[in-house]
Amino acid sequence: MVEEPKPPRIEGDELVIETVSGTETYDAKYLVAVLLVYVAKGDGVISGNETQQMLALIEEQFRIPSSESLALLTRAIADISDNPDINNLLSEISSVLSLDEKEDIALMLLKVVAANGRKDAEEMEKLSKAAEIINIPADVMHRAYDRYFEETRT
Repeated sequence: MVEEPKPPRIEGDELVIETVSGTETYDAKYLVAVLLVYVAKGDGVISGNETQQMLALIEEQFRIPSSESLALLTRAIADISDNPDINNLLSEISSVLSLDEKEDIALMLLKVVAANGRKDAEEMEKLSKAAEIINIPADVMHRAYDRYFEETRT
């Protein structure tokens, strides 16, 4: 029997989804992890440099230990494979984010794209799709690019 989830609801900075079998909560950390993995897998493979970059970005952004970052990324990888409706879930979670937070996420995504020393067309396409999924306005994306280029220039 297919379970119909109840309508998702926002509680504080988390998205709560209830089904007959239990309750799942998703927060900004989860959203970021899934988006980073989504973009890193854009060319089909997550490189060692991309993995290191994602771990470092999550640790720095959320001030959490590397073990928690790794667990978050591992969950994100599994969920991307197992959840055909991941885009809608990400869109729902992103509703709790401010424009500044979306800009920070865009900057992190840019860093992951560049982590392996090249900017693959597939990863850039996934970056664009990720920005669309979480509704990052064009001006916010441009600010993220400006910040990225400013950081990498020095």
